[in-house]
Amino acid sequence: MSDTTPTNADIPVVVLCGGFGTRIREASESLPKPMIDIGGRPIVWHIMKTYSHYGFRRFVLCLGYKAGDFKDYFLRYREHQHDFTVHLGSDHEPQFHAQANGPDLEDWEVTCVDTGLDTRTGGRVARVAHHLDADTFMLTYGDGVADIDVAALLDTHRSHGRIGTVTAVHPTSRFGELAVDGGIVTDFAEKPMLNEGLVNGGYFVFERAFLDYLTPDAGMIESNALQKLTADGQLGHFVHKGFWRGMDTYREYVELNRLWDDGAAPWKKW
Repeated sequence: MSDTTPTNADIPVVVLCGGFGTRIREASESLPKPMIDIGGRPIVWHIMKTYSHYGFRRFVLCLGYKAGDFKDYFLRYREHQHDFTVHLGSDHEPQFHAQANGPDLEDWEVTCVDTGLDTRTGGRVARVAHHLDADTFMLTYGDGVADIDVAALLDTHRSHGRIGTVTAVHPTSRFGELAVDGGIVTDFAEKPMLNEGLVNGGYFVFERAFLDYLTPDAGMIESNALQKLTADGQLGHFVHKGFWRGMDTYREYVELNRLWDDGAAPWKKW
């Protein structure tokens, strides 16, 4: 371990982006789930923006299904975001134009790694280990958004001194919750957060020692490495009480886009 505490900008953020997303094919038959849009940007971009809001700028994407879609998006990111002039018939580089009130280009370092089509989550993390050059790294899934304070998550991790920290959230009900008084409904909450129990919210922090729990052919990180880490007393937790939502179904895709279009997206902190 180094004697100096690295800044958030030094810490890699690993994003698991390799799954098939078979339960949300109604939204897109042609895109991997992390590339499906919310408000015109892939959901993985929204996740990365959450981290960059707190100073994280180095991302390692664990790719699998349709890895080329991610590579093309980030290789051509500047082209997608700016107007430009290209001189056809020459080898000149495109000339990009400043745009009044146009989008800013993020100061991100994005490493795209094809970790295999059928690799499980534990194996995907193991296969990007050579890109994790800091003592600590963040890890999350590429298909959910939250208004989580990832800097506070990191502080909690450092405070307890264990190998890993998992974000714990109250689960979201699949159904609308009703409050009634006599024969009248007094409150209707769509997909409320339940107050009982905690579940894995998918935002992690790990020390490099966690890589010793993984191999390139490891199974699911949740049913293997995290259980071993728990048995060793090396997994702490950080409770997030705010907004948290996965995009596992078409209904959730529609809901997240509605929140964005209404200017009411809780995860938009930038």
